[in-house]
Amino acid sequence: MQLEIMPRKKRLSAGRAPLLLLLCQLVRALDVPLDPKLLEDLVQPPTITQQSPKDYIIDPRENIVIQCEAKGKPPPSFSWTRNGTHFDIEKDPLVTMKPGSGTLTINIMSEGKAETYEGVYQCTARNERGAAISNNIVVRPSRSPLWTKEKLEPITLRNGQSLILPCRPPLGLPPPIIFWMDNSFQRLPQSERVSQGLNGDLYFSNVLPEDTREDYICYARFNHTQTIQQKQPISVKVISVDELNDTIAANLNDSEFYSAKSNRERPPTFLTPEGNASHKEELRGNVLSLECIAEGLPTPIIYWIKEDGTLPINRTFYKNFKKTLQIIQVSEADSGNYQCIAKNPLGAIYHTISVTVKAAPYWIMAPQNLVLSPGEDGRLICRANGNPKPRISWLSNGVPIEIAPDDPSRNIDGDTIIFSNVQERSSAVYQCNASNEYGYLLANAFVNVLAEPPRILTSANTLYQVITDRPALLDCAFFGSPLPTVEWFKGAKGSALREDIYVLHENGTLEIPVAQKDSTGTYTCVARNKLGMAKNEVHLEIKDATRIIKQPEYAVVQRGGTVSFECKVKHDHTLIPTITWLKDSGELPNDGRFTVDKDHLVVADVWDNDGGTYTCVANTTLDNVSASAVLSVVAPTPTPAPTYDVPNPPFDLELTDQLDKSVQLSWTPGNDNNSPITKFIIEYEDAMHEAGLWHHQTEVSGMQTTAQLKLSPYVNYSFRVMAVNSLGRSLPSEASEQYLTKAAEPDTNPTAVEGLGSEPDNLVITWKPLNGFESNGPGLQYKVSWRQKDGDDEWTSVVVANVSKYIVSGTPTFVPYLIKVQALNDVGFAPEPAVVMGHSGEDLPMVAPGNVRVNVVNSTLAEVHWDPVPLKSIRGHLQGYRIYYWKAQSSSKRNRRHLEKKILTFQGSKTHGMLPGLEPFSHYTLNVRVVNGKGEGPASPDRVFNTPEGVPSAPSSLKIVNPTLDSLTLEWDPPSRPNGILTEYTLKYQPINSTHELGPLVDLKIPANKTRWTLKNLNFSTRYKFYFYAQTAAGSGSQITEEAVTNVDEAGIPPPDVGAGKAMASRQVDIATQGWFIGLMCAVALLILILLIVCFIRRNKGGKYPVKEKEDAHADPEIQPMKEDDGTFGEYSDAEDHKPLKKGSRTPSDRTVKKEDSDDSLVDYGEGVNGQFNEDGSFIGQYSGKKEKEPAEGNESSEAPSPVNAMNSFV
Repeated sequence: MQLEIMPRKKRLSAGRAPLLLLLCQLVRALDVPLDPKLLEDLVQPPTITQQSPKDYIIDPRENIVIQCEAKGKPPPSFSWTRNGTHFDIEKDPLVTMKPGSGTLTINIMSEGKAETYEGVYQCTARNERGAAISNNIVVRPSRSPLWTKEKLEPITLRNGQSLILPCRPPLGLPPPIIFWMDNSFQRLPQSERVSQGLNGDLYFSNVLPEDTREDYICYARFNHTQTIQQKQPISVKVISVDELNDTIAANLNDSEFYSAKSNRERPPTFLTPEGNASHKEELRGNVLSLECIAEGLPTPIIYWIKEDGTLPINRTFYKNFKKTLQIIQVSEADSGNYQCIAKNPLGAIYHTISVTVKAAPYWIMAPQNLVLSPGEDGRLICRANGNPKPRISWLSNGVPIEIAPDDPSRNIDGDTIIFSNVQERSSAVYQCNASNEYGYLLANAFVNVLAEPPRILTSANTLYQVITDRPALLDCAFFGSPLPTVEWFKGAKGSALREDIYVLHENGTLEIPVAQKDSTGTYTCVARNKLGMAKNEVHLEIKDATRIIKQPEYAVVQRGGTVSFECKVKHDHTLIPTITWLKDSGELPNDGRFTVDKDHLVVADVWDNDGGTYTCVANTTLDNVSASAVLSVVAPTPTPAPTYDVPNPPFDLELTDQLDKSVQLSWTPGNDNNSPITKFIIEYEDAMHEAGLWHHQTEVSGMQTTAQLKLSPYVNYSFRVMAVNSLGRSLPSEASEQYLTKAAEPDTNPTAVEGLGSEPDNLVITWKPLNGFESNGPGLQYKVSWRQKDGDDEWTSVVVANVSKYIVSGTPTFVPYLIKVQALNDVGFAPEPAVVMGHSGEDLPMVAPGNVRVNVVNSTLAEVHWDPVPLKSIRGHLQGYRIYYWKAQSSSKRNRRHLEKKILTFQGSKTHGMLPGLEPFSHYTLNVRVVNGKGEGPASPDRVFNTPEGVPSAPSSLKIVNPTLDSLTLEWDPPSRPNGILTEYTLKYQPINSTHELGPLVDLKIPANKTRWTLKNLNFSTRYKFYFYAQTAAGSGSQITEEAVTNVDEAGIPPPDVGAGKAMASRQVDIATQGWFIGLMCAVALLILILLIVCFIRRNKGGKYPVKEKEDAHADPEIQPMKEDDGTFGEYSDAEDHKPLKKGSRTPSDRTVKKEDSDDSLVDYGEGVNGQFNEDGSFIGQYSGKKEKEPAEGNESSEAPSPVNAMNSFV
């Protein structure tokens, strides 16, 4: 049996790990509990508790103290060996041993030398149960020798060269710390260019003139003796190339002069380490330090990489301007090749350091003390690792086990000693030594054979007080051999506490992870082994947590004003809190302006330095809480207007009077922000069924701070409260504590119960399940019951869970069933449910509708009648009747090739229906089918019917081609839908005059077999409008219209372009488009132009013919305008200005123009027009027997275009 238990627990969350660690440390420190009463009669082998380090360097100026402390029962005696032989303390007057201890004191301060007592010491502590030994303690005095005398020559070198200043300190114990300073004891500055190496030397990558000095001094500090040794100063002088040449000029010939090349830049080379590769060995757990220092110009930069891996991120550090790479806590995994790279703009150089990590022995499993009872078995295990692998050796009571007294209960198996059927004489102290070339480990572990009944070491009736919702730890320290088992009980007759609620630590401690009010009570710890039983009672009280329900708030106060901070505390009534106020984490100033009463801190006559953070701290014997607020002091300003806002959230929610179906909720209102609270809204959350979803519970008046709430069974309630004022609703309060109501039977049954079959032989019963809130308890299930409606069968029932559907198989087709679904849970059944009716599965109807009749109403509508099918043959819910009908090709061809079928559905039990949208003069076929929820039944026999003729559609096209002076030819395509047999075409047409008035209508019948017709004897240059339609026996169809124009007369103007024969309805016939009119107007224009030219010429000859304008002058008979009918040219209106055209030209009133001079007369008409041109540039119209005279200048007209112009633009 092992006394020292590994601190393992049966169930523990991560949050309690620190607590358990503390318990583990306590357990590991106790081999045998050091209870005074227990130690009076309990024997224990020796255990070394304190000893000096293995490598013990002493100060030779002080007395030597070598420690060795041990415990045991009876108390152990002590002895020492020195360099492997017995050290007789009594024979050396300078050596004394501390009473009750093995610690040695060697008095070398009075006389003697420390070097005399150098050696390897080992302590042995022994009693009747065995002997424990210490490590081998190597005692050496520290040494701090002086530097040897040496003569240091001054160093002179050129600017830019590299330099190494050696330190070479004397060997000391321990090694000294090296640093470089000047004569003023100021550390020499170091940089990427100048730095100190690990060996203490000072390295210059390149020197500069400012490096010149005579006091480069290396110091060695020996910490153990607190002494510093100094090397002789080194003088360094850096000279430039010019200075060097001056020196050479004075002593040498010209050939030895240095050029500027001596200061030229150069690539890096390593100052240390030398070569391209080196090796480094380090021990596990130490700090690995790798160094590369390079010279070059410019100064090289050092980089580090690991060739076969990456540098460990959290353990890698760079020192000495990245010239030193350090890896802490080095392990075997850090072995490998490390490469340093020195780089400057002229090149780079590499050095590889091969690192091997060795390891002194380290524990994998150190042997642990064993406390066994007679007849028990046990084992000591000693496992260590290292590089190279350490050798394990055992000792018994300080003697190698090979020569130790034999023990039949002991068997050695490498690193394990196995004990079987131990007896009291088997008690001993065993030492395990693990060693390799780099060190050793030594561990003592005793085997103590005891027979002891259980003892509980925790004081009886200990009272534990814990704050609610925190862990509670109840101690039960125990001892016994064999190791007792421990159980805990609550109350006088309680059963053993279960591990699913409590945590039972193997050191006997009972942990309640989250203590609640109902955790209060008496707990009994019982320890048992085969030798007896012991028990102990402890008491646990759960206290309410101390809370600050009204915290101090941020305040801004004017200088000289008064400020008050409130700190209202709510606490357990059995705990007495103390309230302390702090300012900026310190005590309040000792000033009468600061007044503290029960809940308030008042600061009067505020100064600027009163600003800061004020903290209220509430302390009880079990807990403490604090809250802070900041005070800002400002200059006096006018009093600001009050601010209005929604209320602050309520706080301090508390549940009381907790009953099965009700609870009382109380709260503290928050600040109303200058607007009175009108009401409070209470919401609840069901953490068990709908976590995170808040529901409205109730509302109460703004004057109330409590509410009695009705609850439902088996709900884990949390509540929150919101305050409402005239400005709106506050944020929700913090949620209250949770309250789980007791379970009860369901109050309601599922809704939306239905019974429908998915197959002809089943019944699918579905329902809307209850939600978690409605379940009222655990184990929600549903009792599904059914029976045939018209039968005498008993109800058949089944209980299901976590479903909302149940399928009953093997039912007859479409039979009515009575169905009910009842909820139940672990507590009981819901009330008797309502009965609903459903039907088993439907099948396709068996019979087709009979006696199908068709009555053709007109060419597009028919009425269908049929006889209903028997209800039993429907085998399902009657959905209606469905008519399928389709049309064959034209009845004139009698081709029965079916086209696409059409479907019409008539709901319910109707026995007739109308088929609209039929095509006239067509051959149709139809059948009728009955429809239920499963699908369609068989089709009735096909019925055939024909639709009568209808009126045709309009002809597909109408074209006017080959227009002439008095004829037009029409071409057309027959109607796309003749809807019968065409009997004839009707063509109606009428002329359209220039004012868009329609002339008389001509009606013309054309045989049905024609697709072309020519109309003759039409008026020339006339627009006609045509109306064209087809006819069947049923009547006339839709018409198509077109317009066209006959050709003009012999004037040669072509008719308007009608584009592929189609008439252009937008163009109108106007007088301006008539050929005779155009010719006449051209002649008039030309005559007027000739008269203007003649008049102009005569005026230029001397003005012999003064002209007097008269309104009533006689017109020239040669240019008298002509009308169509009487030989005169009638008036017409200009297209834009509507100016009347005056009749004739006027001659001067005082003379008559002679006939022979008429060609030279000047017409004084101001509304003549310029000649118009055809596309080839010729004048429109010709004048017989006349030739154009020289054109007149400046006769351009500004008038609007004449009808002739309009005609030309049209052409």
